[in-house]
Amino acid sequence: MRILVIVFLLCSEMLTAQVFTPAVYPKGYFRNPLEIPMDLSGNFGELRPNHYHMGLDLKTRARENQPVHAAADGYIARIKIEPAGFGRAIYVNHPNGYTTLYAHLNDFNPKLEAWVKEQQYKQQSWRVFLDLPANLFPVKKGDLLAYSGNTGGSQAPHLHFEIRRSSDDVNLNPLLFGLPLTDNVPPRILRMGIYDRTKSIYEQAARIFPVKLTGGSNYVASPELITVSFPLISFAVGAFDTHTGSTNLNGIFESILYVDEQPVVGFQMDNISYNDTRYLNAHIDYRTKAGGGPWLQQLFDLPGYINSIYKNVKNSGGAIDVSDGAVHTIRMEVKDTYLNTSTLTCKVQYKAGVASTPIAASTNNPMFYPLMLDGFEREDCEFFIGERCLYDSVHIRYNRTISANAQAVSAQHSVGANYIPLQEPFLIRIQPTQTLTPAQQQRTVMLWTSGTKKEVQKVEWQNNWASARFRDFGNFQLLVDEEAPTIVPIGFTDGADLSKATRIAFTVKDNYDKIKNVRPMMDGKWLRFTNDKGKTFIYRFDELCPPGKHELTIYAEDEAGNPTSKTFTFTR
Repeated sequence: MRILVIVFLLCSEMLTAQVFTPAVYPKGYFRNPLEIPMDLSGNFGELRPNHYHMGLDLKTRARENQPVHAAADGYIARIKIEPAGFGRAIYVNHPNGYTTLYAHLNDFNPKLEAWVKEQQYKQQSWRVFLDLPANLFPVKKGDLLAYSGNTGGSQAPHLHFEIRRSSDDVNLNPLLFGLPLTDNVPPRILRMGIYDRTKSIYEQAARIFPVKLTGGSNYVASPELITVSFPLISFAVGAFDTHTGSTNLNGIFESILYVDEQPVVGFQMDNISYNDTRYLNAHIDYRTKAGGGPWLQQLFDLPGYINSIYKNVKNSGGAIDVSDGAVHTIRMEVKDTYLNTSTLTCKVQYKAGVASTPIAASTNNPMFYPLMLDGFEREDCEFFIGERCLYDSVHIRYNRTISANAQAVSAQHSVGANYIPLQEPFLIRIQPTQTLTPAQQQRTVMLWTSGTKKEVQKVEWQNNWASARFRDFGNFQLLVDEEAPTIVPIGFTDGADLSKATRIAFTVKDNYDKIKNVRPMMDGKWLRFTNDKGKTFIYRFDELCPPGKHELTIYAEDEAGNPTSKTFTFTR
């Protein structure tokens, strides 16, 4: 009987320690989409500004135009072309229920390239998102899809590769599919953060502790015994991963927090939808990062994080009660997808001290809560924060000042702080300080600024209130923008002889850097100019521009609706 009890206890302990059930994905089904060995410059779940990285970034030896092949049998289901984001991308659906995506591409294979060009001319739009029938472009494993590039939001030549579940378009970690990558290197732990969970995460500075390697892949915090003056605490870890033969600092796959050898909470980088990728801002210590500090991944679940990557074993959200004054042993495990593991340990003890004075709510500093709709109203400014805007409760400060901008037709209203992230846009409404004519109202935009950053949005009017939605707190004011954008030719003038040129290009400049529409027409017909990264518009001469004299008219419109057009003649 005693042996049975011991076995039962051991089995129970093992089941408790297994926080995450191992994923069961087909191994060896997908091949490396490149012809060169896999080498990562980015992995799944890696931390990026405002989003998780949702696939693998495969190095292409710092060169473009590496052949990109289908990772498995299937058919090309979608094509996406956009100035930012993926740039030029191909989606392939596979019969086993998965979709692979290949992004930042240059030219597609010739047959596909010709078909896409035809669709762009039909839609009279370079930016397209095309759904393809299953029988149009079937592919076999290894078939040429395209050539790698640096299009869209890419900063250097590489191939972005994803694996998704076709049924719900949720992204899965490609390294769990047995792709040919060697990795016997454990993650490296850099630092640890401790937080007072009796107050908002955005109304405190993290206590950050260095760590030291004690042997193998084991780390201890310095000092090893940490005293805290608050009875409810949580932790964060700063760490990175790499793989054999690489020096890139990639993201970690999994981390689990143990208190007195009992699992409390953990997170894992898998099963993340693009609908939820911005929730990275609820996963990291956003305030520390916004202030120029390091990445810290929280081992606690904020109340406003919907569909989170966390698993709470103790149903505490990762908040640990240390009010008993005992010395508690903390252990953090950090893993990669190959289960290479590093551990960080420390001890923590609560000792009552001088409590910090909580921030008091006031008429210009009200408290807002996640999962609640609430608003703020003043004589000439109102804002409303929706249920899915905030991740944690926080005081939202408001201040009104006179604007120094000559185009301003309202006061400047400061709302919140740049270290408080938002998941969904909040609504702000402003009244102008002067009477505007209908024509001025048509050209009114709301300007958001935060430090050196700025953005404008066209407003909607209702009873002399101008409204817009923004995804960041900052300073807001109304401007009447009556300045039209400028069309700037690149390398040619009106009447130019371009018979020896291979392309024609222009750019559009605007006082607030917000162009809503650009439409080029040659000899009265729409002409396909590419617009990678939202900068230069380029047309490479082809059969649609035969030898002879041509007239090119370019129309552009900014966010405020100011139109402009310019006509050039040139000879081919």
